[in-house]
Amino acid sequence: MLKLGIIGTGAISHHFIEAAHTSGKYQLVAVYSRKIETAEKFASHYHNILLFDKLEDFFNSSFDVVYIASPNSLHYAQAKLALEMGKHVILEKPAVTRPDEWQDLVQTAKAHHSFIFEAARNYHEKAFTTIKNFLADKQILGADFNYAKYSSKMPDLLAGLRPNVFSDRFAGGALMDLGIYPIYAAVRLFGKALDTSYQGQQLENSIDLNGDGILFYPDFQVHIKAGKNITSNLPCEIYTTDGTLTLNTIEHVSSAIFTDHQGNQIQLPIQQTPHTMTEEVAAFAHMIQQPDLNLYQTWLEDASSVHELLYTMRQTAGIRFEAEK
Repeated sequence: MLKLGIIGTGAISHHFIEAAHTSGKYQLVAVYSRKIETAEKFASHYHNILLFDKLEDFFNSSFDVVYIASPNSLHYAQAKLALEMGKHVILEKPAVTRPDEWQDLVQTAKAHHSFIFEAARNYHEKAFTTIKNFLADKQILGADFNYAKYSSKMPDLLAGLRPNVFSDRFAGGALMDLGIYPIYAAVRLFGKALDTSYQGQQLENSIDLNGDGILFYPDFQVHIKAGKNITSNLPCEIYTTDGTLTLNTIEHVSSAIFTDHQGNQIQLPIQQTPHTMTEEVAAFAHMIQQPDLNLYQTWLEDASSVHELLYTMRQTAGIRFEAEK
């Protein structure tokens, strides 16, 4: 049983803890928040939890792995301190804001004999292994991947407030929050793209509300849509010389149907898990308890590819975070 610490007291942390406890591999023991009252309110759902409002005290306490779901711009510094204190780290996506930060965390983890994971949940779905195996003997002609969902924080933004998810100070925006899922799916299925571009509908602080990007591969392109002020109900499609593979979504996939050019259909054997985070929490626990260093290296390299692409996409769109200004 892995002892679990939590940084970040939003709804996603409760969601992670639910998956972690359901897996039978973790037990929550510690919570950090800048305000002890916030930690108390968060931990009231659980039992016998140590509460902290000082990071060093938190990391000095007895737990094995920390899940970090604080605002994006805080991830790197918090993760680096955790790794230096000998903790394994699960970083909610996006793990970092720049590729060099990810490389530094990887090296820090290695130096302190710890693991670093990015919680991009669709990357660890068995559905994508099934999909990749199905596509292995097919010539890819392109793909359309999208993830656009109207944010619960849009009313605050429209009222003149600046929620973290739309803040340049906290490295927000549609690309970073939702666009990372299509990028992870593309890297998982097709490898790293040669180049990329992105253009968005942006606020005055340069943060994108929605946008469209292209990942350029040697023989095809993957088109990406991300949005937080719009909702897309479109499926995702992968085009081949033999026909089209249609996914109902780009994360927590429940359906993948291949339709050939004559209209014949094949339904891939996809089994959706009840909880969106089940597969990633199980994968992380298994890696910590029964390490497969070759597989772990693949995870690290794919995450590196994703963050290089994200960074390039931000540059082409002119998205700048406060720390970069």
